[in-house]
Amino acid sequence: MAYDFGFLTSLEEFDAALQEHDALFVYFNSSSCNVGEALAPKVMKLIESTFPKMKFFYVDREMSPDIAGKYSVFVEPTILTFFVGKETLRKSRHFSMDELEAALTRPYTLLFD
Repeated sequence: MAYDFGFLTSLEEFDAALQEHDALFVYFNSSSCNVGEALAPKVMKLIESTFPKMKFFYVDREMSPDIAGKYSVFVEPTILTFFVGKETLRKSRHFSMDELEAALTRPYTLLFD
C-alpha cells in the first residue's frame, strides 16, 4: 500500500492542515530540484515507518509561492515540522536521514507516548 500524503496548494489548506493534525511534516520542493526529488521518497519512507502518526504534506514552492513566502522558504528542499500547530524543526538543503530522525524523535515521543 502506498503511503498516504497530501499536497498543500494554498494558505487556507495549510492552515486547515495545522488545525487538523497534531503532527505535521511539510516538504517544500519543486520539480526543478533534482536533489529534492531524489530525497522525497526517502523522507516519506522515514515518516511512514518511524513516525506513523505524523501527516506528510508536499508543497511545490514554485506553484505555491504564497505558502513559501509566509513560511520563509527560499531554497529547496526545505522541511518544516509542526507539533500542535507550532513549528519545531526546519531543515534546508543538506540533512541526513539519521539527523532528521534524531531531531523528530523527542517531540514525537513527547506528544504520542
